[in-house]
Amino acid sequence: MLHELRVENLLLMERAELRLAPGLNILTGETGAGKTLLAHALDLLLGGKARGGIVRQGAAEAYVEGVFSLPPGLGGDERVPDGADELVLARRVWPDGRTRAYVCGRTATVVDLRELGARLLAFYGQHEHRKLMLTAAQLDALDGFCGQEQLARRERIARSHERVRELEQRLEVVSGLAGARERELDLLAFELREIEEVAPSEDEERELTAERERLRHAGALQEAAVIGAEALAPEDGEGAIALVARAAAALEAVAAHDPALRGLGERLEALRYEAEDVAGELRSNLDGADAAPGRLEEVEERLGAFARLARKHGGTIAEVLAHAERCRSRQAELNDADSRADQIRAELAGAATERELIAGALRAARLDAAPRLARAVRERLAELAMADARFEVVVRDREDGYGARGADTVEFMIAANAGLPLGPLREVASGGELSRVMLALLSVAHGNGVPGDARGGAAAADRPLLVFDEIDAGIGGLTARAVGAHLRDLAAGRQLLCITHLPQVAAMAARHFTIVKDGSHTPAVTTVAALAGDAVVGELVRMLGANEGDRAARGHARELLKAA
Repeated sequence: MLHELRVENLLLMERAELRLAPGLNILTGETGAGKTLLAHALDLLLGGKARGGIVRQGAAEAYVEGVFSLPPGLGGDERVPDGADELVLARRVWPDGRTRAYVCGRTATVVDLRELGARLLAFYGQHEHRKLMLTAAQLDALDGFCGQEQLARRERIARSHERVRELEQRLEVVSGLAGARERELDLLAFELREIEEVAPSEDEERELTAERERLRHAGALQEAAVIGAEALAPEDGEGAIALVARAAAALEAVAAHDPALRGLGERLEALRYEAEDVAGELRSNLDGADAAPGRLEEVEERLGAFARLARKHGGTIAEVLAHAERCRSRQAELNDADSRADQIRAELAGAATERELIAGALRAARLDAAPRLARAVRERLAELAMADARFEVVVRDREDGYGARGADTVEFMIAANAGLPLGPLREVASGGELSRVMLALLSVAHGNGVPGDARGGAAAADRPLLVFDEIDAGIGGLTARAVGAHLRDLAAGRQLLCITHLPQVAAMAARHFTIVKDGSHTPAVTTVAALAGDAVVGELVRMLGANEGDRAARGHARELLKAA
């Protein structure tokens, strides 16, 4: 149950606080006063989208807060503090469109509000009854009347149908592979053969590149080696090695007299040995510097083959090797296409059989419930000033076969007056008739789930608060009286908030609120007040279109209250 609703700076509403009672709570007011603002405030608590410009002009933010009784099953929810006996949902909205959600004073997400709000209330907007013109909503209404077992079947067939569609798509892909397989296999074999014949590797590419550099500059390399070897150890005369050896010998002769000279002599001796090693390596390099005739051409040709593969398959030898691996995997996949197609066909047959069985159970329940729902709705319509109305629920095959809700489509058929043929509700019902059919379905489904629930999720019968925003549109006179009685009955044992413009409905209230706009301020200000006693009579007089001092209207208003 919603105990308190607080609203601050929501469009014209600077501040409002409603303390709702059990049963039927009514909100009335002049057209344009902002009655639907409270509906929007509740929608924000349900995680709805904040409309642009919803923050009151000049205000830093808008704020909505609802204090609810803690519903059964939420005591262990991590979003609810331990020991809490009430659930507080709140939402802040800033002028730039940003919002922030709260659960019991803690920052939460909009998804949290939606999930928790779905456990607390069901919201029906001004045009909710028009959803009954949709065959999907009519199917929902019938399944809701069937009960929880039917809703469980719907969840099962939705999963089963999705599984069938997934397998059908996979089979289509695999079958498509089989159709174009030979041509692709030929291409894969050609590309693999081309790569495998060259057999490239990154290590070989590095080695060949280095060798090509040596071969391209062989003359200069040989000349440098000759110059270096001759400078160190010439074939005729003394070179750098001999000179270093002479210097080392001279220092060694006097090293006993000076430790410093002994150290320098040792360094010269090490330098002589190092120079001899370098000279030897230069001579060896000269001995092996002559490459085999045509070796450079061989290296260039091999590297050219590597480059051609790289240009075709990614730019590097690493990409070439990766492409070859992909080709091998694709070959295996194509070669296995036939066996995979057979496997998928077997899985598809099993999934289709399962879907057929669930759809059969869904249909059996619908066919059994359809006449019972039609009979119950006819009884309620008779109470709503449609005593001559005929109402039927027709279950047919879907034209496009199976869907996520089975293989059926449902059509509500109605003849509002005696002598008229039955016709589809979406084609022949007026706005007022649609509203009454909606209320009849709500009354019938009170214990079985409510059809056309704007927020989805759990059945509205499981939620303690129903909110109606002018669901009585298009209704007047004695019919309005009957509608009010039905709303009062629907509110028995629960809480219902109804925004209405009908005095016949307002007279049924357990608690009556009115919203008034004061245009003397800029911007205008609306206020919400709870009415009692003579103030209720005055509001009913206004709703009857009479002046406050109209004695006949006041008498009529009192009669409405007395009859309630």
